[in-house]
Parts: sequence; structure tokens; C-alpha cells
Amino acid sequence: MSGFLLGLSLILAIGPQNAFILKAGITKQFVLLLCLVCAASDAILILAGVFGFGVFFETFPNLTGFIAYAGSAFLFFYGFYAIKSAIKGGKSLEADGVLKSPYKAVISCLMLTWLNPHVYLDTVVLLGAIANQSKDPLLFSVGAVVASFVFFFSLGFGARLLRPLFSNEKSWRVLDVFIALVMWSIALSLLLGNY
Repeated sequence: MSGFLLGLSLILAIGPQNAFILKAGITKQFVLLLCLVCAASDAILILAGVFGFGVFFETFPNLTGFIAYAGSAFLFFYGFYAIKSAIKGGKSLEADGVLKSPYKAVISCLMLTWLNPHVYLDTVVLLGAIANQSKDPLLFSVGAVVASFVFFFSLGFGARLLRPLFSNEKSWRVLDVFIALVMWSIALSLLLGNY
């Protein structure tokens, strides 16, 4: 239960990955596939942290810096893409370019996941360290992995409840601006070293 609650608390904050899954859920585009990609990625990172991969990041701190710069560049680009979409308008419940094919959707999802240093710090370092101090590290990590699956599938499939709201083009513009602001704020925090 402690692994589940900590894992859930770490992924509840809205971030690039969550915003992407929310958008996919609203448009009903590849939701199952993208939820599986996110949850499986989290599972890999959590288990890597529990089995000592966090030491790798402590040994090579420059790697975290490199990931921060690469991740912030990608997030800035994705934010501009969202702003461009908000300015262009004309969307209703149609998927944008990133969500038009499963290949593009998965690649974008993987980039939003694996180029975000927060993911490594939260899952590999923090969860790994706490899991290794618990009575049963494996059981703790299973709880955190279950939390990830529950969260992403709830977000992805629960987003359908917002469809009536997003039948209006203005709602899409607001969501795109919101996504851009989230992406840019995280990118800026990475550049300023607050990750």
C-alpha cells in the first residue's frame, strides 16, 4: 500500500506525459496502446530503481544534465506545437497530427516519457531509494507499478467523460494553451536546474 500511495502521489501532478494521455483519451485515439506504453515505461523505471540503477545516475551525474537539456528542448518544441494548434484552431474531436497514426503517437509518448528527467528522479532515484529502505522492496515496487497502471488507464479512459466539453473548439484552444504552458514550465525548470 505504501508503494501504491507514493507511486500515485508522484504521478498525479500534471506533466507532459499526463497531458498527452488526456488529449489521446478525449479524442479516443490509441488510448489502450498509449496507456500501456506509459505504464510499462514507469514499471521498467521503477524496477530499475529498486534493483540499483539509481546508483548509475549518482555515478554519472552529467548524464542527468544531458537528459535535462535534451528533454527541455523537446518540451519547448512540443509547447510551440501546442500553441500553433491553439492559434490555428478549427479542432473539435479530431486527432492532431501527432495522434493520427499509432507510430507517431507512440514515438511522441516515448519521447515525453524518456526525455523527461523528472521521470528518472521520481521513479529511479526516489522510488528506488525508498523501496530499498522498506521491509519488502519488491512488494513496495509492485505497489508503485500498480499505481502507475491504475493512474494512466483511469486518466486515458476517464478522459472520455470530457468529450461533451471538447465538442466546442474554444475548449480545444484552452487545452492546447494549457498543455503549452505545462510543457514550457517544465522545460524552464529543467534549464534552471530545478529538476
